[in-house]
Amino acid sequence: MNEFLQKHKDIFTISKTNNARFFDATKKISPKYHQSIVRLQQDYIDAWKTVINSAISLELEYANNAGFVPNVSESTLQTIHEMTELSIQAYLQQNKIIFDTVVTTKQAFATFNDTTKSFTSMNKEIMEFLMSMYEEKLKT
Repeated sequence: MNEFLQKHKDIFTISKTNNARFFDATKKISPKYHQSIVRLQQDYIDAWKTVINSAISLELEYANNAGFVPNVSESTLQTIHEMTELSIQAYLQQNKIIFDTVVTTKQAFATFNDTTKSFTSMNKEIMEFLMSMYEEKLKT
């Protein structure tokens, strides 16, 4: 049995201490986890970009070797441009929604924590009241 357990044998002290240790370790590990996810997402985007650019290069080479010079209308080029702009805007909107969701969730956690503290305080007061009533009853 380690030194801490020998000094503090009550379940409440041990539970609170171990709970604090667990959440401290979790907070220390979380940034590394998030960094690895961000790096993985960036690697995924780079791989996706490489695949698309490779496909375009192969199509260009094939067209050149075949002597094919595509005549593309101005409206087709405009459509490609508009699709790209809409894709970028969709990605920006998705990120805005995620950011707004994070802010709202953070506010919900703050409210939850405040409510939990109030609930605990109220329960403590009820417990103290009931214990005083019980002690009064024992005296009589």
